[in-house]
Amino acid sequence: MARKRIKRQLLLKKLFNKRRLVILNEDTFEETFSLKLNLMNVFVVVTLSAIFLIGITTYIIAFTPLREYIPGYASTQLKKNAIDLAIKSDSLEKSFELNNAYIASIKKVLAGDLEYAKLNKDSLIITEKQAVDEKGLAVSEVEKELREKVIEEDKYNVFETAKPKVNFILFPPAQGTIIEKYSAKNNHLAVKIALANNTPIKTVGTGTIIFSDWTPSHGYVIIVEHQEGILSVYKNAASVTKKQGDTVKSGEVIALAGNTSKQDSSISLHFELWKDGFPIDPTQFINFQ
Repeated sequence: MARKRIKRQLLLKKLFNKRRLVILNEDTFEETFSLKLNLMNVFVVVTLSAIFLIGITTYIIAFTPLREYIPGYASTQLKKNAIDLAIKSDSLEKSFELNNAYIASIKKVLAGDLEYAKLNKDSLIITEKQAVDEKGLAVSEVEKELREKVIEEDKYNVFETAKPKVNFILFPPAQGTIIEKYSAKNNHLAVKIALANNTPIKTVGTGTIIFSDWTPSHGYVIIVEHQEGILSVYKNAASVTKKQGDTVKSGEVIALAGNTSKQDSSISLHFELWKDGFPIDPTQFINFQ
């Protein structure tokens, strides 16, 4: 124990023994600077300096823009901007694909380059009926009597029988004589109607104009999108009164008939009707006479 105490005392003396740091001039040996210190002072100064440097470095990395220059670190604003740009680019890519598909479908409608599908009038009517399996349902006598009463009452219900079964009616675009009928075999997907000059061409139903412009092969062409996936196409118009994006009602004038070809002096309207991307015969649903 005594030896340990002596060693501690000697260590404390070494730590607190005053020493002198002197800087001399080599030529004249003149003292230019001197400093009295001990080992404890040196240890404290070095420790505080190290702590200060570590604190300053941590502050620079955590709270100043200089951390962006350190490999592996990036600013939160840059990360946010990168995420926003990634989201916008993804949205633009999806919009671009949808626009390309939309333009391709419009080109097919204008060129008539689609396969023919046999459709009837039921394709224009919503006939979605859910079949119910009645085999597993046991009908009681009370339910049978209630059904019979309801059926008897519905026989004299004026309002129930007066409901229309067709929820979408098509009107003729113009009154005229059909000079060329619809023929899927001959790839003639339109009805050609003879008209007088400046005859107003009307829309067959309420919808939105998705195309209205002049084409080299068919003059002014208007395409109207209706409900239930129906498209009506009006070709060979001399002028238009509506532009793309306009909403039109049934029977509203959208164009005027006229001569659009130097080779053919006749005035006519080429009218097409499409349902879910397939051409259909307009005379099955519209009375042109």
